[in-house]
Amino acid sequence: MTTVSVEEAGPVATLSFGSGERLNALGRNDWMELGQAVQRLAAAPSLRAVVVRGRGGVFCSGSDVREWETSPDADISRTFGVIEEALQALEDLSVPTVAVVEGVAAGGGCQLALAGDLQLLTPSARIGMPVGRLGLLVPASFANRLALRIGPSRSKDLLFGGRMLTAHQALEIGLVTTVAPDDHADAALAAILAAWGEGSAASLRASKAAVNQGLRPLTEAGRLAPAGPATDPIEFRGRVERFLARHRSRP
Repeated sequence: MTTVSVEEAGPVATLSFGSGERLNALGRNDWMELGQAVQRLAAAPSLRAVVVRGRGGVFCSGSDVREWETSPDADISRTFGVIEEALQALEDLSVPTVAVVEGVAAGGGCQLALAGDLQLLTPSARIGMPVGRLGLLVPASFANRLALRIGPSRSKDLLFGGRMLTAHQALEIGLVTTVAPDDHADAALAAILAAWGEGSAASLRASKAAVNQGLRPLTEAGRLAPAGPATDPIEFRGRVERFLARHRSRP
């Protein structure tokens, strides 16, 4: 079943994903489909902006852990490569992008939000990288998306403790750009897009390119770092089993 779709309204494209179930956890094929959809958007010359949004009032809880229950470690590492390709495709779009975060953005979902130029959160949303609880090993590119926004110490604090931030906590430390005044993000999103619509399309693209060019030495270091293993060889399997057992026992 297709979980990713693109709807164009004039010069603005909305990239939607998930079904709203299981907090929009994405499997490997979903990540691949997401990346392919972004690549198609890159070829649209009349585009001015892209909105990234999960369905069902929730953004993304990360990857579908069920796929990892029996997958070899090498397959999980390859899945991380697929995720990274999708994230980089979004970052490399020449037009401004905004991720609308409702509900939760955790792990890969947090990375997806940070791959957008702006992040618009509803007040009840939470965002973070609790990947250590599963024994996942964070690659340099993932860490960079945090550190370039909030610095190395705060990034390590989030990764070490694995806690989820409220929308206002994330805004206060500079991890995200905007918190909507209520839990209905549409009006706040419309205001952002309207502001973008007042500038020329060429200026929007040039502004994004100029900022990205200045950061390139830092972002490229993370992107080009050799990919290591994605999982703790000792604890990962047990942690995944306990995670899935807890969720299966819930009504």
